[in-house]
Amino acid sequence: MFKRIFDVFFVLLFSLPVLFLTALVAIFVALKLGRPVIFKQQRPGLNGKPFNMYKFRSMSDARDEAGMLLADEYRLTSFGRLLRSTSLDELPGLWSVIKGDMSLVGPRPLLMEYLPLYSDEQRRRHEVRPGLTGWAQINGRNALSWEERFRLDVWYVNNRSFWLDLKILFLTVKKVVKKDGISAEGEATMSKFTGNGI
Repeated sequence: MFKRIFDVFFVLLFSLPVLFLTALVAIFVALKLGRPVIFKQQRPGLNGKPFNMYKFRSMSDARDEAGMLLADEYRLTSFGRLLRSTSLDELPGLWSVIKGDMSLVGPRPLLMEYLPLYSDEQRRRHEVRPGLTGWAQINGRNALSWEERFRLDVWYVNNRSFWLDLKILFLTVKKVVKKDGISAEGEATMSKFTGNGI
């Protein structure tokens, strides 16, 4: 309950500058990438329950001759990379924090299709609300292997505390400034999880 109160208080405390920045980013996304400016996708939340996650759009709609969307590395523009490296694409996710679907700190929400691929240990990441940032994000972000990422997520579940959350929030700002771990080696973002930690 205290964690939930802190989440809401923190978001409301910075609501005015956040609203201004969100509106500014939305304008640039509309100009650079077109509409819709918000990317919405269903993700698993607490106990694996689905919720709608919101982010600013960071990819174009570029398609091949058959009309199929191109791979991420071809659709992720320089502007989109800037949004991701600065985590500005995550600003709409604060609405999910207010709603209670997400927390400021917790394991990042992944894809619904991954749920049946988890081991029992990996599935424990859903014992807490997903977060805008987390222990895995400050310890490598997308540069981690899936096995390392899940191990760090479960470590957070086992060791979570108010002080750990404050530490993660502080180190997240440091990571964003340094632009560490934005993508996996050889990938535009993160390679697809296929099960068994690979």
